[in-house]
Amino acid sequence: MGYKRLEAQGSIERISSNPKQISVNLARARRDLMVARANLEIDEAWAHTIAYHAMLRAGRALMFSHGYRPKGKDQHRTVVEFCAAVLGEGFRTLINRFNRMRTKRHQFIYDPERPIPKTEAAQSLKSAEDFVAGIAERMSEEANKDNIF
Repeated sequence: MGYKRLEAQGSIERISSNPKQISVNLARARRDLMVARANLEIDEAWAHTIAYHAMLRAGRALMFSHGYRPKGKDQHRTVVEFCAAVLGEGFRTLINRFNRMRTKRHQFIYDPERPIPKTEAAQSLKSAEDFVAGIAERMSEEANKDNIF
């Protein structure tokens, strides 16, 4: 498991898996996608940021389902790295997009004059939709395999 490195570094810590915490984060990720879509015509930078947060919430749900949570500084980066380790090569393009969106979100929050073009925001939303759906599907497969839920 690639995320054992994160545990050894102290970037993640073990927790008891809580099905409610997992489902609440996935539900909020789906709601964030709807909000991002609604905001695309109003403010593309916020639509991009909300789409990123949908990915972040889905990534945290994935972490929780594996019995971990991020710890310490750089928690957003830790979620990206955990997702990369768990989801593997089939998610490489979406993980790379997730990481780019993370840095763009940071730039937007701390330097709001940097624009995010509407085409980029729309692509970010599409990537977020694919990412959230992919994580939900993966978690459902794992739950069915392990009879967790």
